[in-house]
Amino acid sequence: MILGIHDGHDAGAALIDGGRVFAVNEERLNRVKKYRGFPALSVRKVLEMAGASPEDVEIIAVAGIFRKQKRLLELEENLHALFGPEFKGKVLFVEHHLAHSASAYYTSGWRDALAVSIDAAGDGLSSSIYVARDGEMVRIAQSTYLDSLGDFYASVTELLGFKPMRHEGKVMSLAAYGRPTYDLSSIIELNGLSFDNHLGVIGVEATRKLAELFDYPLRHSREIALQMKRGKLEGKLQKKAMEIAASAQAHLEKLIEELGVKLTDRGLPVAYAGGVAQNVKANAVLRKIFGDDNLWVFPAMDDGGLAFGAAVFVKAQMERLDGRWRPFRLEHVYLGPDYSDGQVEEFLRNEGVEFEEVDVSGFVSDALAEGRLVGFFQGSMEFGPRALGNRSILANPMDEAVKERLNVALKRDVFQPFAPSLRWERAEEYLEDLNGRPNEFMTMSYTASESFRELAPAVVHVDGTTRPQAVRREINPIYYEVIKAFERKTDMGAVLNTSFNMHGEPIVCSPEDALRTFRRAKLDLLILGKFAVHQ
Repeated sequence: MILGIHDGHDAGAALIDGGRVFAVNEERLNRVKKYRGFPALSVRKVLEMAGASPEDVEIIAVAGIFRKQKRLLELEENLHALFGPEFKGKVLFVEHHLAHSASAYYTSGWRDALAVSIDAAGDGLSSSIYVARDGEMVRIAQSTYLDSLGDFYASVTELLGFKPMRHEGKVMSLAAYGRPTYDLSSIIELNGLSFDNHLGVIGVEATRKLAELFDYPLRHSREIALQMKRGKLEGKLQKKAMEIAASAQAHLEKLIEELGVKLTDRGLPVAYAGGVAQNVKANAVLRKIFGDDNLWVFPAMDDGGLAFGAAVFVKAQMERLDGRWRPFRLEHVYLGPDYSDGQVEEFLRNEGVEFEEVDVSGFVSDALAEGRLVGFFQGSMEFGPRALGNRSILANPMDEAVKERLNVALKRDVFQPFAPSLRWERAEEYLEDLNGRPNEFMTMSYTASESFRELAPAVVHVDGTTRPQAVRREINPIYYEVIKAFERKTDMGAVLNTSFNMHGEPIVCSPEDALRTFRRAKLDLLILGKFAVHQ
């Protein structure tokens, strides 16, 4: 039994017990968004899910090598509290980018691949590229934290008044509203298979330098961002912000494209992770180079996936020692806590909540067709940043007005798009540039077909793109049947799916979280397992 731990921001734990995998991030349990620290609750939860005790853990794979003395002593103290004094004989540290790359390669299903990790920084590096063959990973390129593509995009995020290392997705969304008017090749470029930061500074110093280069008022940036969040997209400074966002996004895509083209020389598919792999538009650029069947983006690509990466790396090494390693493809990410109908019913009765037992697919599809907003809570929680039908809010994608209702209810930024979950069988009809198997994890942007743009305007961004989850019946039968039932009523084989949380909060984990968020957001309906709660 191998336990993976990430002790840092986006802390979490993963447990591998033979063919069983359990994984959860600390934020879902302690309700502190992107929690930084030791994942004590996550460790206990994955052990509980496996029906295991601390003594059953043979190896503790810790993601990240370099820690200051104080942080290392804290880590050892926490491990000692959980595992006793013998913990030191069980610990293996796995370097940050190796854990990222391993999470992608060892879940890709490929024997031979290129494993790529790009983010802001970790263990002194900001990118790594490995040739992976027969379970062995050999690094062939890297960039230091001073030459960081992720830090460049984070600095632009901060410049525009958003939180760096958290709100990069807002910059990507905002970019669709502007034109790329600035050439940023003087700031950061690709040099071989590594990045080269010409600014010579990173972090807040880079943000200040960018403010000078763009002549953008950094002291007013938060106020401008707040105005855009509320829908005020007109005005000179707002227009400039959108142009900067568009320019940064275009430059990121250009560098990723250049890297992708160089990687094609190796003749291998690409397994990709790291914070920059959250950028679905840049991922689409790689997809156009490699095709849908030769690019795998690990669904928990940010630091929240490091515990999983550390554990799966150690597992693969142990298997290689015994000559037992075989390629493995991750079919789903429903790896978190689940709650039985008995537990849900008991919770609702204890809360004094009125509820009814329903036929889920028919009941929910009726509600969606009537234009109602539905909190949807089923089975095991998703691992990674995306809600994929088990901790989701669902709505009718054909009603464009639903976007404003959801933005108000969840306190979201108005310029951020919503995404669809669609039946696997209709992906080719709804996605214009599909080139292989459709994406199941919302890690990729596609161009929406003309008919889909017209029929489902609530899930298509202003630039005509969409970020779909293709749902297979065998992977999530309950969710699939909801979409299928909705399709029978409307001929639309997709629903709007957004994560079940208020803006700035973690996705709900427990029935208690779901009920609280349902009430705060004033959604119309809450489905907890087979039970329905009305507002």
